[in-house]
Amino acid sequence: MRNPEAPRLLGVYRRAVPERVRRAIVSQVDADVRRRLKMRIAHGTAIAERLRSGRVAKRYEALASGPDRAVVNVGREAKVALVTPAVTPLQARRANLDAVLSALAEAQIDHFCVRGKSDTAGAVAVHERDRAAVLAALADACHRLPGYVTVVKGNAPASAISHPGFEASTWQRLRDAGILRVTWYRTDPTRLLTLGNPYGCDIEFWHEEQGELVPPRPGKVAAALPVRGTSVTAPESYFTSLAPRDSADAAQVPTRPEMAVVHTDEVTFPIDVVYTWVDGADPAWLRRRAEFSGEGYHAEAANAARYLSRDELRYSLRSLHMYAPWVRTVHLVTDDQTPDWLDTEVPGLKVVSHKDIFRSPHLLPTFNSHAIESQLHHIDGLSEHFLYFNDDVMLGSEVTPQDFFFSSGLTKFFPSSALVPLGERTVDDPPVAAAGKNNRRLIEERYGAVLVQKMKHMPHPLRRSVLTEIESEFDAEYRHTEASRFRSIDDISIASSLHHYYAFHTQRAVPSQLPYAYLDLTHPWTETRLGRLLANRDKTVFCVNDTVSTEQDVTEQKDLITPFLEAYFPVPSPFEKKQ
Repeated sequence: MRNPEAPRLLGVYRRAVPERVRRAIVSQVDADVRRRLKMRIAHGTAIAERLRSGRVAKRYEALASGPDRAVVNVGREAKVALVTPAVTPLQARRANLDAVLSALAEAQIDHFCVRGKSDTAGAVAVHERDRAAVLAALADACHRLPGYVTVVKGNAPASAISHPGFEASTWQRLRDAGILRVTWYRTDPTRLLTLGNPYGCDIEFWHEEQGELVPPRPGKVAAALPVRGTSVTAPESYFTSLAPRDSADAAQVPTRPEMAVVHTDEVTFPIDVVYTWVDGADPAWLRRRAEFSGEGYHAEAANAARYLSRDELRYSLRSLHMYAPWVRTVHLVTDDQTPDWLDTEVPGLKVVSHKDIFRSPHLLPTFNSHAIESQLHHIDGLSEHFLYFNDDVMLGSEVTPQDFFFSSGLTKFFPSSALVPLGERTVDDPPVAAAGKNNRRLIEERYGAVLVQKMKHMPHPLRRSVLTEIESEFDAEYRHTEASRFRSIDDISIASSLHHYYAFHTQRAVPSQLPYAYLDLTHPWTETRLGRLLANRDKTVFCVNDTVSTEQDVTEQKDLITPFLEAYFPVPSPFEKKQ
């Protein structure tokens, strides 16, 4: 039995041991001994981290004590954090910004929000002449609640090292900085998630130059402003693409009229998300599948691993809530099934039956994901632009609409280094290869270009209008695909591949990239890779996938993957029933 906490401990190991040392260990020590060594170092590091946090808790006892305070380890430093239930990056950004705005307003210091180049950090402009008053107001705010300060140089990422804002010496050392970031660290009740410096609030000291007010770094909207100007309020979506647009309860912030604008690269149209999901352990569903199970042409076409759940949907929804708060509506497409933990009445979620999107009832039931994906544009009320998620795809960090769409409406897609096999399709081709070859034939016949790359297991940016065209333009192949109960040798894969190539050749899509990881649960190094991912949190998207395991394999894999997912996404989403 695997150690269910191994990914977390391996993450501790990677944080503690420099890369050059890890490389030396790999070159000289066999795998089994390496694993035991990693665990020993990880346990020792965890003990050292507890001692470090204990020292900070004792030193700052007055600030660190209470049910809403905790001392957490961030890198090699211990920080006093505010325990915040259901905390998210957008909420942390908003709270830090609000704390700074309140401190400046209370001190009666003129200020206004500006559109910086970071979506995770807020930015507030103050006049250089008010520097002493600003520093005093911020120091007071950091004494009331334990805040931290760091210097920001231009538009470079803020330093990972922050200094206690509740110590007078900090403000003395940083008194001449052009930009300061103030952060109140926040952690969830489990202490598994900490949101710190990336979500702080920058204070920019603007100065007068040739009759204008000039910032200490290039901004996204204006290089200079009039020295005197009027003050207005504007929704926070003018200052971060993480914030949802047209929200009834949007936070309002003070700014100048020149900053309250929508620039040309900002996506303003609504974006929905579509998931397809099946409960492969449901007895009624299993009985229906058994009636037709002889139809799959290839072993993978009806493999049980395609339908078995490791509870990935719960954590994928958590990742969506955490890192894409701008999504309008989530549509969950199922065969009249819902997870028992899902709150189907929560605003922003719609459960969609196969019966609602298949125009021909006699085609149901279906067990073919290609067929189900061919119907997504039939979802009633679905936005023109939407993202299609498989439930094993997770967001690993913040994303904005611009990561998937251009403001002009063009979509992006994410080609993989994996290739569609050359040659004609054969009965020996697994379904994904057969569908890829069928897609290739259609694109080559229409545009004279040879499709060679598969797509990464990413959220797929799609347009309803393009999918509607494909239904019409490739009618015969589309009709065969929607009618195949199991994956067929004649299928086309519309949502995950053909849409992207067709949109590209009709000048409505372009290839793009995001930091990404694909984790095959059957790979012997998966446990190590999970630890690395948890330690670094450096992938925007990751996929936890497997198509060949047995039901027994899936049970064992849950012992590995569930602790990792719970550690990465400890904050329940609004889509989960209250415990």
